[in-house]
Amino acid sequence: MTSQAWKPLLATRPDLAPLALRLTLALVMFPHGAQKLLGWFGGYGFQGSLSFLTDTIGLPSFLAVGVILLEFFGPILLVLGFATRPVGLALAAIMVGAIFTVHDTHGFFMNWSGAQGGEGFEYHLLAIAIGLGLTLDGGGRWSLDARLAQAA
Repeated sequence: MTSQAWKPLLATRPDLAPLALRLTLALVMFPHGAQKLLGWFGGYGFQGSLSFLTDTIGLPSFLAVGVILLEFFGPILLVLGFATRPVGLALAAIMVGAIFTVHDTHGFFMNWSGAQGGEGFEYHLLAIAIGLGLTLDGGGRWSLDARLAQAA
C-alpha cells in the first residue's frame, strides 16, 4: 500500500477535542485491559479473563484474545495517537459486544447503590460515543497519526 493510500486513515485536524477524547478513552479503558491481561486492579489476568470470555460469554478463543489485547494495547495506542481511527472503532465494537453479552440484562444505570445484580450499560454508551468520535475525526493534535499523514 502506498503512503498516499494510508493518508485518509491517518488524516486529522490539529484540534484539541480528539486529544481530549483519546486521553479520556485511554484512561477509562486501560485499567480494564490491565485487569484482563495482567491481573492488575483486582482483575483475573489473562487465563481467567480468557476463560470467562470463552466459557461464560461464549466468544471464540481468537476473538477473546483480541478483546484482551485490544483493551490493554488500544489505550496505549490512543495516548500516542497512533491508529486512532481503527482503535476507536474497535473499542466501540467491544463496548457494543459488552452491552449485548453482559450488561443489557441489568438495565441502563450503573450499579451505584449496589442494589442491582450487575452494572447497566450507560458507561458503555459513553465509550461507544467517544470511540465513534475518534473514528470520525482521527487523533487530533499531538497525534502520531497527524505526523504520519503529513509525511505521507
